[in-house]
Amino acid sequence: MSATRTTQRSATSPSAHLTPAPPETTAHDPVSLWASAQVTALNAPDAPEYGSPAWCALRASDPRRSVALITAAEQWRRHTAQEAWLDHLLTHDPEQWFAHVTAGANDHARTLAGSLARRPTHDELAARRTVRTPERPVVATPGWPPVAIPGRPGWWRHVGPRGEQLDLPHNHPKEKARCPPTYSPSRSTRRFGC
Repeated sequence: MSATRTTQRSATSPSAHLTPAPPETTAHDPVSLWASAQVTALNAPDAPEYGSPAWCALRASDPRRSVALITAAEQWRRHTAQEAWLDHLLTHDPEQWFAHVTAGANDHARTLAGSLARRPTHDELAARRTVRTPERPVVATPGWPPVAIPGRPGWWRHVGPRGEQLDLPHNHPKEKARCPPTYSPSRSTRRFGC
């Protein structure tokens, strides 16, 4: 009869029937309580991190060395328990695994949702770019240099002697009273015919 029980036990592993709880929610964890009691009993505040140069410099009898060792061992135990629990969830309940793994990202996304909702969308930004201000006419201002005329390369708008706007093919403020030059076929000199 005992041989039958042994074969039945070995056929199914005990972990196949148990669904582990998350390690951080396990109530009254005896190993964690023992580790906490040992650290409290050693009464060694400011223990360096296990394996650090400061920890290596401590004497073997220094209680801070033991506190660092117990703390590191407990952190590793909790880490491996958390990983085992997540692996079990991934295998047996992928939806709960996904909810647990993305919980932090979802909480962070909720904090950003308000500011993101107030930002303009791509379509709204594109619509803003298409709205153009009405074109302003090019006006030369007295006391300022002549203004280049858009669409007419080589022409500038000047202020005439009576304050009128003159379009001339030069950018020389002193020549603003003169008209555009004309060429005489008989002479090779430049004349201004106004």
